[in-house]
Amino acid sequence: MPFWQTNNANANASGNGNATSSSTTTTSSSSTSSSSMSSNNSNGNNGCQQSQSNQLGEARSALYYSTNAMSFVTKSLLPTRRRLRLDPPNKLFFPYEPGKQVRSAIGIKNTCKSHVAFKFQTTAPKSCYMRPPGAILAPGESLIATVFKFVEPPESNERLLDQKSRVKFKIMSLKVKGEMEYIPEMFDEQKDQVAVEQILRVVFLDAECPSPALEKLKRQLAEAEAELEARKKPPEDAGPRVVGEGLVIDEWKERRERYLARQQVEVDSV
Repeated sequence: MPFWQTNNANANASGNGNATSSSTTTTSSSSTSSSSMSSNNSNGNNGCQQSQSNQLGEARSALYYSTNAMSFVTKSLLPTRRRLRLDPPNKLFFPYEPGKQVRSAIGIKNTCKSHVAFKFQTTAPKSCYMRPPGAILAPGESLIATVFKFVEPPESNERLLDQKSRVKFKIMSLKVKGEMEYIPEMFDEQKDQVAVEQILRVVFLDAECPSPALEKLKRQLAEAEAELEARKKPPEDAGPRVVGEGLVIDEWKERRERYLARQQVEVDSV
C-alpha cells in the first residue's frame, strides 16, 4: 500500500478511535447526568411530599383549634335555656313615693320537668328585701314574690322618677332532686350548677298617674297577699278516714275497741 494511503488509513483509524472514545465519554457523561438528575428529582419529590404533609398537618391543627374556638364563642354568645319564666321578664316596677317603703311584685314559674330552687340577690341589701327570698318550685308550679324597697328622697329638686336607679336585682336558679327543704347554702355548695336567670333593673312609676304597668302591679300585689294568707292558714281537717268502699271508721272508736279487746283477753287469762 502506498504511504499516502497508509497515512490516510491511520488518520481514519485514529479518527474513528477518537470518535468512539468521545462517543463513549459522551454516553457515560450523559448517563451520569441523567442518573444525578433522577436522584435529584427523587429527592425533590420526597421533599415536596414531606412539605405538603407538614402543611396538611398544620392546616388540620389550625382547623381543629379554630373549630373549638368558634364552638366556645358560639356557646358563650347563645343564651342559656331558662328554667324560670318571669313576669315582668326583666324589670321591677315600684311606685315612686320618696321617703316611704314601696313594694313591687314578680311572677315566677318553673318551666322545667324537675324541681328548681331560686334565690334573690340585690345590690342594695340594706334598703331592699324579698318575700320569699328563695324557694323550691315543683314542675309547673308558680308563685308571686314581693320585693320591698325604701325610696330615699332626692338630694336636689330633681325628681328621682326622672333618674335611673342603680339598684339591681338578680334571680338565680338551681335544679334539685325532688321535694326538699329550701336552704340558701345549697347555692354555695353547687356553684357550678347555678344559673343566672335574669338581672332585673328598677323602674319607678308615678303613683298618681294611672298606667297599665301600675294597674298590673297592684293586681300582682293583691294576688301575692292572697297567696301569703292562704299559706298562713292551717290545713283544713279532711274529716274521718275512709277505708274501703264507703266504710267510715272513727279512729277513736277503733282504738277504744282494741283497748277493750285487750282487757277482755287479760280477764280471760286470769
